[in-house]
Amino acid sequence: QVQLVESGGGLVQPGGSLRLSCAASGSIFSIYVMRWYRQAPGNQRELVAHISNGGSTVYADAVKGRFTISRDYAKNTVYLQMNSLKPEDTAVYYCNAVLISSPNGTPYAYWGQGTQVTVSS
Repeated sequence: QVQLVESGGGLVQPGGSLRLSCAASGSIFSIYVMRWYRQAPGNQRELVAHISNGGSTVYADAVKGRFTISRDYAKNTVYLQMNSLKPEDTAVYYCNAVLISSPNGTPYAYWGQGTQVTVSS
């Protein structure tokens, strides 16, 4: 059993900042990648940022230069620092992790429950 728990969402004014956290717990042997997705009302879920086990990162064009993804490997936690927030960043943000629960396990993707980010004046 694996759980991903997100925190840090909320209401912020345009130009403000928020930091999201996602902690993975349970039966974890190794986490391959951790990602943040977001879904705005009426839109499909989209990838925001990705960080591999080696630390390489990928960002959606819409957030490049404003958002930073990072990992604390010891705590199985991923962060998303969001700066210069815009109203179009308003969405539910979901954490995703691909991991194995045993040395020879099959990789499986887990999702958090989501945290609301609202950017509005």
